[in-house]
Amino acid sequence: MILKTKTLQMTKTPQTIAGQKQEQDVAFFLRRAFKDHPEVLVINDFKFSFNDETAQIDHLIVYTYGFVLIESKSIKGHVKVNNQGEWTRSYNNQWSGMSSPIKQVELQQALLQEMLKHHKNDILGKLLGIKQQGFNGRCWHYLCAVSSNAVIDRKTMPKEISDKLYKTEFLVDELKNIMNLKHKLLRLVSVTDTRPDFSQQELDSISQFLISQHIDSNTQQTEATPAQQKQIQPIPNTPEFKPELEQGPKPASAPTHHLAQSTVARLAPVAAFAHEQHPIISCKHCGESTQYTPMYGKFGYYINCNQCSKNTPMKQACPQCMSKNTKVTKRKETYTLNCADCGFEKQII
Repeated sequence: MILKTKTLQMTKTPQTIAGQKQEQDVAFFLRRAFKDHPEVLVINDFKFSFNDETAQIDHLIVYTYGFVLIESKSIKGHVKVNNQGEWTRSYNNQWSGMSSPIKQVELQQALLQEMLKHHKNDILGKLLGIKQQGFNGRCWHYLCAVSSNAVIDRKTMPKEISDKLYKTEFLVDELKNIMNLKHKLLRLVSVTDTRPDFSQQELDSISQFLISQHIDSNTQQTEATPAQQKQIQPIPNTPEFKPELEQGPKPASAPTHHLAQSTVARLAPVAAFAHEQHPIISCKHCGESTQYTPMYGKFGYYINCNQCSKNTPMKQACPQCMSKNTKVTKRKETYTLNCADCGFEKQII
């Protein structure tokens, strides 16, 4: 399933144009292979910040057993790597050094691991209701996909690098070997495959978290604020019915961008809160608190801002006790935030 497509940028130089095309080519093959696979979730062009560091992952795959990071690299001509892991490439019959995409994706993976481990309590549930689940023992892999017209000199290339370097058209084959996904019935009877797996609900929760952490390069946002991070929650529970409240007139709705493959039911937009009510939810990107459209997708209830067209989860920490043990319920056009710890209940929309 494709959770996020490639964000196209305004590029001018031949190098940046070629780089963007290479990312689009990789995204095309990933879409063809996994767009209908519920256990393989693809996020293209994922940019995030954690601990004062920022990373941009060209392609991130979340699957039943773990994660695969893919660095796209546009290379025309020959590419060589010596025994020290130093890269060189030829262009117009001239050789020049280049930074190692393998080292680059290694750093991206390390930062992603830190961020997921830091938020594990928010993302994953407890095993048998007792032991907190984590990300240790999960499968982590990274690859580099180069242009299909590149010439790769593997004779002098270290094996550990050669095993991670693939031309675009062969990438999916290697991904399937890495993930080694089996039918659910075969997993139950297999005694040789000891990999810990994510449930479908955990996959959904991980993906919701990652999407909420994405930084749009077309905005001024550089990092998530604490208030925004509190809105990052696991997938909401099944909605319950609450008393219906009256709602105002309905403006035109705005499109949804980030959850491209989610099946969303477009609901009536919100015009504005009553003047005597203090807004409990606002767009985490631009701060808009009146003009947005409530929606439902694979990861639960969220609002789509009519001003900046970005998405914000409705589920958030309790405004009264700051507990994260909350859920959003819906009755017709009314959305309510409920806290299981302190009993706080307030209409969101």
